Amino acid sequence: MRFELKAIGLDGRVESLHLHGLDEASAVQQAQSRGYTVLAVRPRMGFSGALRGSQDRFPVALFSQELLVLINAGLPLVDSIQTLAERERRGDFRALLDRICGILRQGNTLSSALEQFPRAFSPLYVATIRASEKTGDLGPALSRYVAYQQQVEAIRKRLVNSAIYPLLLIGVGGLVSLFLLFYVVPRFGRIYEERGVDLPFFSKMLLAWGRVVEGHGALVAGLLAALVIGAVYALRQPAVRASIEGALWRVPAIGDRMKLYQLARFYRTVGMLLRGGMPLLSALQMGRELLHPTLRSRLAVASRAVSEGRPISASMDENGLTTPVALRLLAVGEQSGNMGEMMDRIALFHDEEISRWIDWFTRLFEPILMAAIGLVIGTIVIFMYMPIFELAGSL
Repeated sequence: MRFELKAIGLDGRVESLHLHGLDEASAVQQAQSRGYTVLAVRPRMGFSGALRGSQDRFPVALFSQELLVLINAGLPLVDSIQTLAERERRGDFRALLDRICGILRQGNTLSSALEQFPRAFSPLYVATIRASEKTGDLGPALSRYVAYQQQVEAIRKRLVNSAIYPLLLIGVGGLVSLFLLFYVVPRFGRIYEERGVDLPFFSKMLLAWGRVVEGHGALVAGLLAALVIGAVYALRQPAVRASIEGALWRVPAIGDRMKLYQLARFYRTVGMLLRGGMPLLSALQMGRELLHPTLRSRLAVASRAVSEGRPISASMDENGLTTPVALRLLAVGEQSGNMGEMMDRIALFHDEEISRWIDWFTRLFEPILMAAIGLVIGTIVIFMYMPIFELAGSL
């Protein structure tokens, strides 16, 4: 994130600085390290930043992997983080790691140090580290978190890869349609006007569009560009995304799969926390943020039942937070006392089920999308050539 600072330089003059940082404190620290005395600081969000809608995120997974390697090599925790700070190229990330080292040298725990930077480290990550500090197994905790992130990233990549080809089809179909509407249709309109041909109704509408484009092409193109930019900006807004997600949630087939995806993430998160030594109720509370608001209210009821002594399998099932497979595995986990591993197996099973559904949906959706794009382009071409067809039929 960019910040604009008013600061006094070494020569005593007031200067304006533009620095990148995770927060205001990191930007101030960067300026002070250069010898400036900061007078004021404020976020700077340009138009491109508004379109991105978010700042650069600290690479927590990479940080965890590198920290794990250094700890396993025998380096103390502070020295390991200091080593990572020295080899970090980005100034804002380096300043963040330096501040963490400073907090650790004051005798604080790693979890309390990370907790002071909520924009970089999620509550889930902080809770994982805090649980490991109670059991003294920071290395295994980092390994579990890295494995957790890899599993979550794998299913996310599967979703993204499945969307690439449909988006490519939509893009190509849209470009072809725009070429016809902005270039071909206006020229057909001039030909028909010169010959005084009597046109069908839909052809008149299409060619009227062609006259508008020919007379006010720059204005129409500007409006379309503004519409696209506005749509992209709107999709970056949390409220708009929440509304779209709520609408999709109400579609039976898609809503069921979204629920299954969220439950898989929830069970994987709770399983990781349980294997790290966190109590069950605390783990359920940490995982609630991954669920849709409707499921969160159900989880609150289930957690209350668990706190009253009810079995977790029955509590989750009564509130619609299980599947038949999840219910059986939860019951097995209760009997064996290995609930964390059972929740990991539940997540793995549901991930495979989601992957199979994605493959099936992609195979079905792609030909339907191609047919729809062909229908749109074909309709435009038919309306352009319809007068020629009628003229040929009258000969």
